Amino acid sequence: METYQFINEKSLDQFHQMISAKTRNGFVVVEHNEKLPYVVLSKKPKAINHPLHLFLTCITFGLWITVWIYFTITLSRKTSILVAVDEDGNLFEDRCLSE
Repeated sequence: METYQFINEKSLDQFHQMISAKTRNGFVVVEHNEKLPYVVLSKKPKAINHPLHLFLTCITFGLWITVWIYFTITLSRKTSILVAVDEDGNLFEDRCLSE
């Protein structure tokens, strides 16, 4: 039994452009499949300068702590995403669960 894919060259070009843009933004290809066209990309967490944020919190009488907490929650996580082309030729991006 033969399966038909409705993926055209335009959607594949968009797929490769999106992968290029993500890799320029610091993502690394973890898993890649050309037959199904999908890619799993991962980005390492960023280091947070805690002594600097402690100093800024002291200088601003505690107001900077909200920014420090926000940075700690958002930047200290590993980010993994899935970029794929579905059978209708639509490009989509979805978050993956991190280890």
